[in-house]
Amino acid sequence: MTTITYPLSRIEGHARVVIDIYDDEVFRADFQAMEMRGFSHYVRGVPAEQITVIVPRICGVCSTAHQVASVKALENLFGVTPPPLAEEIREVLLLGQLIQNQATSLFVFTMPDRVNASSLFEFSESEEGKARQFSLAQMALRIRKIGTDLISLAGGQFIHPIKTTIGGVTSGIPRAKADEMIKTIDELLPVADRLVDTYWELSLEMGDRIGSWGDDEPTYYLASTEADSFHLNSNRLHLMCPRGDVCQTFTPSEFEDYLVVEDSDYSYAGTSSFQGEILRANSLARINLTNSFGTPKADGYLKRFVETFGRPAHAIMFFDLCRGIELVYALEKSRLMLQSDLEHGDTEVGYTPRDGVGYGLVEAPRGPLLHHYEVENGLIKNADFIIPTVHNMLAIRRALMVVAKRYVSTDGINSELGRAVGRVVRAFDPCIACATK
Repeated sequence: MTTITYPLSRIEGHARVVIDIYDDEVFRADFQAMEMRGFSHYVRGVPAEQITVIVPRICGVCSTAHQVASVKALENLFGVTPPPLAEEIREVLLLGQLIQNQATSLFVFTMPDRVNASSLFEFSESEEGKARQFSLAQMALRIRKIGTDLISLAGGQFIHPIKTTIGGVTSGIPRAKADEMIKTIDELLPVADRLVDTYWELSLEMGDRIGSWGDDEPTYYLASTEADSFHLNSNRLHLMCPRGDVCQTFTPSEFEDYLVVEDSDYSYAGTSSFQGEILRANSLARINLTNSFGTPKADGYLKRFVETFGRPAHAIMFFDLCRGIELVYALEKSRLMLQSDLEHGDTEVGYTPRDGVGYGLVEAPRGPLLHHYEVENGLIKNADFIIPTVHNMLAIRRALMVVAKRYVSTDGINSELGRAVGRVVRAFDPCIACATK
């Protein structure tokens, strides 16, 4: 037996791909998270109201989604309904995270695959190519900064935001700061359009180089956004069947009735499935489930995507194109929301702590994130974190088998395999820091 191991780069966290070959045939391909962190264990015994400050430390990249999901879980437990203004500000906060994450994934993690480079900063030998790559890098970092600035505006600070609290948010968004952000978005939205168009073109060109869009077998899709109301501050989950219809809709407290979440025998990250069937979450799931964004540019891209690739679209490299659509949407939507008065009005309500069980759901950039707490005597008795990447783990494994079988034959192992496994994993944009919690 031959075992090939590929350490991975340009993903969040640390992981590797391990492929086992016997008699020139691939019989196993695993995506392995290699560290155990144990958040669900060491938060036991913590005062319930303190957990909202602790759990964002699960991940510096995903801290925004973790904080909002945590707060919502305790609000569910305490029977608290935040004011509408607070819900709006939370949506702006989550849109900022979507912009920041999608810009990072597209232009820092996967753009190098489009130009056959190992890094965004590995420049071409030609002066023309070097100038183009440098321009792309500059534009990408400027777009990413809008996301970090939006998180700071709505959340108080970029990493581990502090304004979302049980019962709402601590304050609104001042008009002057909202207008300043609108001006920045107006300046850079055309830049984002150009980047997404360039990315789209490079992706189509890459299809010729790799000969395939990857694993395109039909599967189930899981998201918590609505078909005609794309909100990240979500309250229910939707499951799309392979044929393209929504076959199940359920609340966070009902997730165990529909999803099986279990440990893996080959990784510290668990897996989830629907009745034993493979799931996909993240951008492709959301685009497949979306009929309209309600913003002009994003709806234009959505129409183009559906007309070109159909609905539901299944090939895994479409995840990246969908991130571009969502990036444009998040810029448009945050601009629209900032035009409203987000400064005046009630931003929080009081609450009375109590024991019980609570569930909090948000649509994080990588898919539905669910926090589930059991509180006894004011302390966390049990805490469970259902991480978006976990929903994709079985799909990643299947896609790795597809690519491994493509590049392993009786003639040997094609050198393209090492690059291909990286493209496959990065298509799903996994966050291993979260998945191993």
